[in-house]
Amino acid sequence: MQKRAAPAQKAAKLERVQRLREPFVLEGQTIPAGQRRIVDIPLSMMSDHTPATVSVQVIHGKRDGPTVFISAAIHGDEVLGVEIIRRLGRLVALRRLSGTLLLVPIVNSFGFIGQSRYLPDRRDLNRSFPGNINGSLASRLAHLFLNNVVRRCDYGIDLHTAAIHRNNLPQARVDLKSKKARILAEAFEPPVILNASLREGSLRAAASELGIPVMVFEAGEALRFNEVAVRVGVAGIMKVLRHLKMVAKGTTRSANKKIRKTPVATKSSWIRATEGGLLRTRHDIGDYVREGDILGLISDPFGARETEVLATKDGLIISTSTIPLVNQGDAVFHIAFLSEAAASDASIEAIEDEIDSNPIFEYDEL
Repeated sequence: MQKRAAPAQKAAKLERVQRLREPFVLEGQTIPAGQRRIVDIPLSMMSDHTPATVSVQVIHGKRDGPTVFISAAIHGDEVLGVEIIRRLGRLVALRRLSGTLLLVPIVNSFGFIGQSRYLPDRRDLNRSFPGNINGSLASRLAHLFLNNVVRRCDYGIDLHTAAIHRNNLPQARVDLKSKKARILAEAFEPPVILNASLREGSLRAAASELGIPVMVFEAGEALRFNEVAVRVGVAGIMKVLRHLKMVAKGTTRSANKKIRKTPVATKSSWIRATEGGLLRTRHDIGDYVREGDILGLISDPFGARETEVLATKDGLIISTSTIPLVNQGDAVFHIAFLSEAAASDASIEAIEDEIDSNPIFEYDEL
């Protein structure tokens, strides 16, 4: 008799949990505990009479916990974050979510459709926060996203790539003065954490004013997918959710995982081209270089003149230019100032080994 009663008792317990947790309401739609739904928040009407919306997938867990937003494509050409969110939403581990996830794969749909960083008015959405309901299109979109999504959350992770013709080593960027934001970045366990002061008009700055810690994950190139960067992003988000007790510990950690201490760079600097010409690089992202090392060579089209691009400090290359055509003053290498010992844990090889053994990818659908 006891064995027969067990399923009924389990069902009754589950029903009690669902009754205890209130549904999540967004844009007039009610999402009960234990369910997920895509909600389209109206923004404007496009010139061809097509409605423009911000689409949010709400995953409302059966158990109490924090509310976290994951956003991508604030810059419309930064598509790698869209793939990270797509894979994240398909993970079986989220079936037992505690708390609520708001997944926003495409914030700037105008730029995404046009494969452009900016909105049609050439404004940068990430310099338009907190926005204004009566302002420009960028300002209205910033206002909508901040008030309908960000304000509803306790934490946020904003996904980015490098700008066009650049490539970023996977990295977390936070204002290290914010203890809560730093904890998010450390829980993410990226190859490297970079101190990034809050910039006026940015999502991070606007969220900080509301007391909501937000970390930025930067990886890869605009308009490109990179498998390692995607997997680092998915695994990192799941580690943050584990830290926040939104998913079970065993879903994000390999049994034979090596202890890796994430290096933290408080300062970094761009190396700029001293001459215009054709750039041939000798180093790539993830390389550790010393002051005076030759990072690349700039030549004129006839080969009559050649200029060395030299490292000005010891450190880790976290971003590079990917286009060989450079003008004087162009940023070509971004170096995070770290010791060689600290940077050793940021190597691509170490990260690849870690994510290959991560149990969450048993459920990942490519």
